[in-house]
Amino acid sequence: MEKQDFLERARTFARPFRIEDGKDFHLKNFDPGDTLHLDQEDKPRAQEALSMGVQMLAHFQDLLYAQDRYALLLIFQAMDAAGKDGTIKHVMSGVNPQGCQVTSFKAPSSVDLDHDFLWRSNNALPERGRIGIFNRSYYEETLVVRVHPEMLARQTLPAERITRSIWDERFQDIRNYETYLNNNGIIVRKFFLNVSRKEQRKRFLARLDRPEKNWKFSANDIKERAFWDDYMDAYNETIRHTASRHAPWYVVPADNKWFTRIAVAAAIIETLDSLHLRYPEVSPEARAQLDAARAILEKE
Repeated sequence: MEKQDFLERARTFARPFRIEDGKDFHLKNFDPGDTLHLDQEDKPRAQEALSMGVQMLAHFQDLLYAQDRYALLLIFQAMDAAGKDGTIKHVMSGVNPQGCQVTSFKAPSSVDLDHDFLWRSNNALPERGRIGIFNRSYYEETLVVRVHPEMLARQTLPAERITRSIWDERFQDIRNYETYLNNNGIIVRKFFLNVSRKEQRKRFLARLDRPEKNWKFSANDIKERAFWDDYMDAYNETIRHTASRHAPWYVVPADNKWFTRIAVAAAIIETLDSLHLRYPEVSPEARAQLDAARAILEKE
């Protein structure tokens, strides 16, 4: 498949799930089992396409690193067992580790809680020329903390700052922050891996049935599952208020892992292609030095 044909195909996989304006967004309109009419018989061809996508992603990453102008920040949010780790592992399998950094955000430490909610994420931003991956992120503030508002007390915020408007203020802070990142050449793409409650149950049971997967299961997983509807409301409001043209959300179907990985890879490839990356051009002076070096080497 030619490069241009592949890029066009990537767009067809990514665009249906891209949200740039959340005004009319409703999470219920997105099917976690959607595969864009592909079925199990198409799975081998889809996996072949993913392999090609991984190779193309490696090429784009080399250009990104060489040009050293942009950075790419990929944010992954999801309910437990939606497949964040596996998606990151498979999609980024061909990327040079020197040009990529992954940060997993667990429960905030006491040091984190003594700073603003964007502080620890800001410290983990990728350098120019690199791809940064956030496995969970500052969006935990409008998701987990919103579902469990008692967590606000741990942040030792001034009492007068905790008002009925705090979530609207958080959304505004995030929008402003992502505009700031974009203005500084950090391209933000956000992925919500949209798994169904039924599929989550199936994957939890699989973790319990397989000893080598037991370590991935936590009693807290069941506790959080009880707040499913609250989390769906929180995701709906978060995506609605923070989707933008320069920092879009992708609501990726996550009930079929093979399709999730293709859609995520397609979105990343489309983004990197849109930057029109090029290898740096060598100046006439540098070219003369290269020619002189070649002459010396050829005489040896």
